[in-house]
Amino acid sequence: MRNQEIEDLVEQLAVELGRGLSLEDLDGLLLAYSANQSHADRVRVNFLLSKRVPADVSAWQLSHGIAAAVRPVVVPANAALGMLGRVCVPLLVRGFRVGYLWVQQDSQDQSATAILAQLPHVRDSVELLATLLLDSNTAESSQRRAREQQFLAAVDGDRHAIDVISEWPKVRQRGPWQAATVYSAPGPGPAPDPDRRTARDPLAAVLVHRSAGLQASVGVDDALFSAGLGTHTVMLFRAVQRRTAHADVLARYAAELSKRTGAPASNAVMGIGEPFSSLRQLPAACRESRIAAQATAVDPGLGAILDVRGAGVYEVLAGGAADPDDSVYYRLLRDRDDAAELFPVLELMYDSDGAVAGIAGQLHLHRSTVYNRLSRVRGIIGADPLAGRVRLELHLALKAARWAGRPRL
Repeated sequence: MRNQEIEDLVEQLAVELGRGLSLEDLDGLLLAYSANQSHADRVRVNFLLSKRVPADVSAWQLSHGIAAAVRPVVVPANAALGMLGRVCVPLLVRGFRVGYLWVQQDSQDQSATAILAQLPHVRDSVELLATLLLDSNTAESSQRRAREQQFLAAVDGDRHAIDVISEWPKVRQRGPWQAATVYSAPGPGPAPDPDRRTARDPLAAVLVHRSAGLQASVGVDDALFSAGLGTHTVMLFRAVQRRTAHADVLARYAAELSKRTGAPASNAVMGIGEPFSSLRQLPAACRESRIAAQATAVDPGLGAILDVRGAGVYEVLAGGAADPDDSVYYRLLRDRDDAAELFPVLELMYDSDGAVAGIAGQLHLHRSTVYNRLSRVRGIIGADPLAGRVRLELHLALKAARWAGRPRL
């Protein structure tokens, strides 16, 4: 974190306003404070000593809407807490909330009117402070790394980590939630990579996905958090029916990844798990989102954004080992030189309920060619490929073959 710049700017603002200031992050941790103040109330003194906002004080502040505010908010005094009145200045960059600047009233102040009148005169300094905080909250910062590690520990089922993230202001009381896995499949042939370190350096690969995830979710209200891994990014969304925010995040993620690695933006996919109302369900939801992302990565016809309930047989295949070669019919066809002609017709026939005209159109073939290839399949396997059990076996084998080529996330 750029501590000295931030601390100096807080001191400068305190002098300009003639008030005691404190700067905290979104989790209620003290980042900086001013030294000049004639009187500090009990809450401020305890905050400076403990470096963290107590739960009762946080509840009082949040009850006045600071978590959603985009303008200064007056938080009145609370004698029971030993707290004078304050003005909370939310610090935002492009709609991305990065922290809060608190301006304390003096004991003789009857209202916050004087503070509110002063704030427009220091707007530029406040905006600079927000920018410095955003810079300190990039993927490279130790604070961001620590938060992502906590989130990933929660994804892996660590109970303590789950309890910690459940108290994050951006997550708390925003449920029900949904987990998402974002992955960018490599394109055909070698992808250009202006920074070759990402191809051989696992740490660089992680940083690329962390940075892309952070930049993609900035300012998107439904996107609550992201954490990058070497191959993909895990995200936490507020559960909503629409997919507008998800599409926005995916497009921005793809653009960021393309900018950093040269990977084609069109290859990015997002898998989404089922909604859940308890963060104890986060590990299972992330597994669901991972399966959905893997499914659409191997089967692009499912769409770039896929809910796990749309993953179909791939969700079943994810539950255990499935080898397409276990099907004798599949083996008979696989060993043929014309397998590349026969398999697409069969799979599309099974996926689309046998509408030959539609299959011919999608494969750019004449309908008679489709019938001819089905006849060849019948002759090779000695059975009708559209008969119930044969159809089920071949369809499952074809999907198992796709699933075998899934990205390992």
